Amino acid sequence: MKTSTKRYIFALVIVLLTQVNYTLPAQSNQPTDELQGFKILVEKTADGIKLQGIEGCSWTDLAFNLNNDRPQAIAEYGMADFEETKKASVDSDFLFTIIRTEKGIVLKGHKGTAWTDLSFTLSNNSTQAINEMGMIDL
Repeated sequence: MKTSTKRYIFALVIVLLTQVNYTLPAQSNQPTDELQGFKILVEKTADGIKLQGIEGCSWTDLAFNLNNDRPQAIAEYGMADFEETKKASVDSDFLFTIIRTEKGIVLKGHKGTAWTDLSFTLSNNSTQAINEMGMIDL
């Protein structure tokens, strides 16, 4: 092979490698689940929790009492049985569990949230908005 042909092939390989580098998808620190947009207003009541689905939910209002400090699973379509959270996760864009404490609310993201654990202080009859990224202002 001539020297000019070698240079041409070498230059072509460099150009191709450069193009491949620019077209590779960027890596992300996001969870492997795709985040699904939702907005929910959480209210702590005297004996339970009220939720208002503002965006990305098939439900508008949920209210429930929590017994024995057992978390309640919440999905895109409403309340899910805690024991069947894996099944609910398959059918829903998002899934988290919620529990009421003396001082506030504790949530655990199982699917479609950027957070795995989210907790905040909330007095009775007070509200806090959340979305797939965490706590938000409305």
